[in-house]
Amino acid sequence: MSPDSDRPAKHRVRAAFDRAARTYDGAAILQRRAVAGLLARLEAAAPALAGPLLDAGCGTGYALPLLAARYPGQSLIAADLAPAMVDASRKALAALNAPSQALCADLEALPLTDASLGLYWSSLALQWCHLPTALAEARRLLRPGGVLAIATLGPGTFAELAQAFAAVDRHRHVLAFDDGAAIAAAIAAAGFADPHLESETLTVHYPDLPSLLAAIKAVGANQVGPGRRTAPLGRAGLARLTEAYEALRTPQGLPLSYRVVYALSRT
Repeated sequence: MSPDSDRPAKHRVRAAFDRAARTYDGAAILQRRAVAGLLARLEAAAPALAGPLLDAGCGTGYALPLLAARYPGQSLIAADLAPAMVDASRKALAALNAPSQALCADLEALPLTDASLGLYWSSLALQWCHLPTALAEARRLLRPGGVLAIATLGPGTFAELAQAFAAVDRHRHVLAFDDGAAIAAAIAAAGFADPHLESETLTVHYPDLPSLLAAIKAVGANQVGPGRRTAPLGRAGLARLTEAYEALRTPQGLPLSYRVVYALSRT
């Protein structure tokens, strides 16, 4: 499991997603695909749920109406570290005919009562957390028989970007993500039973490098952690990066891949 020192600082993550709140929905192509993938797996594993549903790391609230439609009558809780994201999710909740609340909170220490949830849902948020701590918190919050449903990122995410940057310098330009074995071990260690994991690579294509880099920034995913480059890339560096990435071009455009790991379990 990656240590805390390998994660971006929380204040940096909060600031990045705060800035991204206005642009997030317009750029979140991959994020919507991950939500669809997680929801399909959740529907197959848990056609019915009892108890409040938490969207942990809710972003702008895209998943909330989908969860409300799939599990009508259940109250909804949205939580995110970034205040601007919470404001956006609050608007999404207001459009739903369901009891709800929105919380600005750290997923590693949520202000909710023990054994109060029927579902802990988190799509593409836990990679920014210390996973064992966040999963222990999820276990604390779920009722007996409650469901954990998460999508997170694994190794291979941003592989093309890492390959292209390797032609420029030796700095870290993408975050190191936990692999499936580490994720499964953390879920089991938190007290969940028989976690079921699946993974898939989802690729988004862009017309050029500026569009690709802008999309990463627009969804707040431009956090790297220790070892990142702090000096500007410069014109020569950008030219080398562009040349290296262009070598990866496909008929659809410049690829950017995400390795999405889906995990479901019960208490």
